[in-house]
Amino acid sequence: MANHPSAQKRNRQRIKRTLRNRAIRSTVHTQVKTVQAALAAHNPAAAKEALANAVVALARAARKRILPKKTASRHAARLAARVHKLVSA
Repeated sequence: MANHPSAQKRNRQRIKRTLRNRAIRSTVHTQVKTVQAALAAHNPAAAKEALANAVVALARAARKRILPKKTASRHAARLAARVHKLVSA
């Protein structure tokens, strides 16, 4: 346990930051799962709408540096490719 006031403050900040990051990461996972569920159900309209929400969530996580920028971009691109394939079929 931290004994100095500055260390105690850093610990409080760490806890708040961890909770905030976990919430954002959870939102990203939920949005991606929604897209994947729509793809599995072969529902193009729902997949397009869910993709838009997922891309926003991924971009937000990348902007806040919760996910690396290229990781978020790669996930968004792969989801978009799968949705495009479903819509065009």
